[in-house]
Amino acid sequence: MSSPRNRTVQRWLFAAVLAGLSLLMAPVAHAHSSSNSYLTLSTSGPALTLRADLHLRDLDLIFDLDANRDGQVTWGETQARSPELKDWLGQGISLTAAGQKCALGPADLQASEHADGNYLSAQWAVNCPGLSSAVDAADARLALRYGLIFPQDNLHRGLLKVDFGDDTISALLSPERPEALISRADNSPLKVFGRYILEGVWHIWIGIDHIVFLLSLLVLAPLQPSRQRVVHWQAAKQARPVVLDVLAVVTAFTVAHSITLGLTITGWLTPPADLVEPAIAISVVLAALNNLLGFSALKRWRLAFVFGLVHGFGFASVLLDLGLPASALLAALGGFNIGVELGQLAIVGAFLPVAWLLRHTRLYRWALVAGGSSAIVVLGVFWTLERVGWLG
Repeated sequence: MSSPRNRTVQRWLFAAVLAGLSLLMAPVAHAHSSSNSYLTLSTSGPALTLRADLHLRDLDLIFDLDANRDGQVTWGETQARSPELKDWLGQGISLTAAGQKCALGPADLQASEHADGNYLSAQWAVNCPGLSSAVDAADARLALRYGLIFPQDNLHRGLLKVDFGDDTISALLSPERPEALISRADNSPLKVFGRYILEGVWHIWIGIDHIVFLLSLLVLAPLQPSRQRVVHWQAAKQARPVVLDVLAVVTAFTVAHSITLGLTITGWLTPPADLVEPAIAISVVLAALNNLLGFSALKRWRLAFVFGLVHGFGFASVLLDLGLPASALLAALGGFNIGVELGQLAIVGAFLPVAWLLRHTRLYRWALVAGGSSAIVVLGVFWTLERVGWLG
């Protein structure tokens, strides 16, 4: 029997886990329908141009565009607010060359469509001091600063793609990193590798559905399987089998998503996003349901491999949105994949010690294993319905 002091420590640890889970579930309604804007700086034409694509859903949160309250933002409703939108866009995006601010011409607003819905596209002709042509811009030291939507959504990201003709540079802009330095010198394979490691880490950390799927596969690891109901499983007595179980799950997931990530980026497989995103949500449901089956459940490493293939397609869509540099494709792909693994290991490293300390408690088995898995089933069903368009 544990001492009163140990029970107190366990209660505090359990409260910390619940607090972490509550923070994790807070943005559930937007899991992986991430709020992204797409920025493109092009030097391939006769003039330097800048384009920004922003989701109408995000703009509606700021400008209340849905005038007739029918739940849909139309292009007509957006056009009616064009003067305000142009002013707002001009205040939130800036470009400098060698420290001097570039002038953006009048914004040309158009409607565009991405895989996750309708967007507003704004395009500007850019005039930078000391740059007589787009060719000069390709060899200049540019800096793009982006601050739109960050005050309303701190998970929002700006995905920047710079087209230097033969070279492509990409960057991810966030509230913590609102400015990107743009130079051909930053496009060496080593620098691309390091940059994409950061992108991979960040992506797994904001991918709520990936995290929930992974935790669903790990929550039973500190318990000993038996023919009883899962809430009556006993705590594992030795750490080695638990660590091996976790390694099997993580390795299977890593190998699987690496396969489909590579196949998609190299053009061998290109499944549509409207199939991949619901499939990822379904994987969350099945992983959590598997926990509740107890002794008759499937081996979790097998689930990790099968559905890791699906999650790999999701990772690939982010890389494709960022715009991979053709001259450093392998560096970008390798860096992103390593970043995903580092982010994943950080999650495992934070969860497993706490789960090991709590494994003896009824609260762990009833609240985290049974209750948590049941809640994740409901959550996954919600995501599935949302992503197939049945929730509007």
